[in-house]
Amino acid sequence: MTWLLPCLRDKRASAAAEMAMVTPFLLALMVGAMELGNLFVDQHALEKQVRNGARYASRLEIDENYACPGSVFADADATAKVINVTKNGVVDGSGNPRWTGYWSRACPGVQPLDVQIRCVAKDQIDVGDTGNSGIYSTLSGTTIPVIKVSGAVRYRSVISTIGFNVADVCLKAESELAVQGI
Repeated sequence: MTWLLPCLRDKRASAAAEMAMVTPFLLALMVGAMELGNLFVDQHALEKQVRNGARYASRLEIDENYACPGSVFADADATAKVINVTKNGVVDGSGNPRWTGYWSRACPGVQPLDVQIRCVAKDQIDVGDTGNSGIYSTLSGTTIPVIKVSGAVRYRSVISTIGFNVADVCLKAESELAVQGI
């Protein structure tokens, strides 16, 4: 036992021993930070693309005799164009997707991209009963079309690319704007 006492008092390798004990925690913290950053980037990209699609749709020309929610836009291909702008950034769909393979990562049971129109009564906007509802006062109907673009994609984990299977996370975003027809 006397040979063990000098080894316990020797401090030359203490830094290496401490580093060996702390390294797994540091690696877990580093990978966790990368994973969280990747999640934020993926969610932000989805929100930005959906917001751009809704912004484009809100500026499409409204049909003079629109019937909300059935036929709101003057262009019959408006929904397809909104989807193209959301996915590719161009109206005709010929552009390259902003992120390769992004929209192919569909969540199970959820449509990757959806465009819906709902109607809001003009009197709900004119809460002060002034008879004025801004740019919508010139519209012939009693409703104002509101477009909602929704998107859902599966999150691509950093950890899963190196072989660890993680739970499926479905990222969702939606943006809703009143159609202005400018």
